[in-house]
Amino acid sequence: MSASPPLVEARHVSKRFRDEAGHAREVLHDVSLAVTAGEIVCLLGPSGCGKSTLLRVLVGLLGADSGEVLAHGEPLRGLHPGAAIVFQSFALYPWLTVADNVRIGLGGRALAPADEAARVQAVVDLVGLTGFERAYPRELSGGMKQRVGIARALVGGPELLAMDEPFSALDVLTAETLRGEVARLWTEGRVGLRAILMITHLLEEAVVLGDRIVVLGANPGTVRAVVPNPLPRPRDPASAAFQDLLGRLHDIICATHLPDVTPPPAPAVPALLPLPRARIAQIVGVLTLLAAHGGELDVYALGQLAGLEFGHAIAVVTAAELLRLVETPRARVVLTDGGRALLAADVPTRKRLLGARLRELPTFRYVLDLAARAGGAVPRELLAEEIAMHLPAEPPGETVRTLLDWGRFGGVLAYDPETGLVSCAPGAMGLQAPAAAR
Repeated sequence: MSASPPLVEARHVSKRFRDEAGHAREVLHDVSLAVTAGEIVCLLGPSGCGKSTLLRVLVGLLGADSGEVLAHGEPLRGLHPGAAIVFQSFALYPWLTVADNVRIGLGGRALAPADEAARVQAVVDLVGLTGFERAYPRELSGGMKQRVGIARALVGGPELLAMDEPFSALDVLTAETLRGEVARLWTEGRVGLRAILMITHLLEEAVVLGDRIVVLGANPGTVRAVVPNPLPRPRDPASAAFQDLLGRLHDIICATHLPDVTPPPAPAVPALLPLPRARIAQIVGVLTLLAAHGGELDVYALGQLAGLEFGHAIAVVTAAELLRLVETPRARVVLTDGGRALLAADVPTRKRLLGARLRELPTFRYVLDLAARAGGAVPRELLAEEIAMHLPAEPPGETVRTLLDWGRFGGVLAYDPETGLVSCAPGAMGLQAPAAAR
């Protein structure tokens, strides 16, 4: 590890955003992380854990609300002068050719035309786009568009390449090819990069590319573990050492986001608790997959079968566990008797079964009690404000959408989009819904 100061370093950084109701929501809390020369650092974690926010803070696109960011040991003011970014979306100008899109990455440097053209051509050749210099983005495949994005980031000769899930919008085979290309460019050392900081939600991608893998927790984002990767390049996913490291990361992720703890008894007084961002259709889909595979699967394998990125798979499983439809002993997802009963029932019975489970949840009890005290219905905006007040780390709009998705299916809540009223569904608490919401 280099004895010189890190290329970039976050020290006790926290970051908050204002939600649509004007309440502060903490996205990052007390995060410390350094990126040093000669390494690829992968940020790994589920959606919503602050990975992209942390990357943007480190390169200077966002300022920290507390703590500090250093570049080469000095406080970072504005953009990091040695960083370039590859985004998840291709972000190409459709009216510019490949060469002109790449040239944007020079940032208006005062270069002689011949030198400028030489730089552009060199990176175009490097990323395998020779012959497409005069093509427009509409003529390119997704993989080729992302190659243009990588070339644009490299043309200015950055020391730090920041990549925000650069392959997630691509098909599996194209993503695998580009992942190998990035590993090759790094190993060959022909592009002058001193470090790469990459966001990913894929465990295999982190092990293939990362020299250090930083696992983030969520709500708010915090560093939960830093795992060194000593495997020599090129890394063989079929090797025992690769699989061992993959298993270790899997265990860390599951311990962070699916801990084996006994839930505390429900409080006597209703209180708002966070709801995982998962739709009822996804929960039922996961139950169906479990039933088709003997009632038990590893959470990672379940996510792959369901076509969900790992962080979202965790959210869906957490939701199913909250409803007592599955259990998660040692990162296995096991269908409960209640889950089997739900699958075996017809749709009306499913609604009744789910409604009974929802009425046991503190958050739904709170909302139903709030609506009952207001005469049976509350404005959606008021409900969002209540959520923002009690759950400042949760986005209130997303939580209300989840409440309505679950509550309407389970026959617990009703919603009238014309009046904006959220009401107790008929019979939910012995009340009749107001006419506007029937």
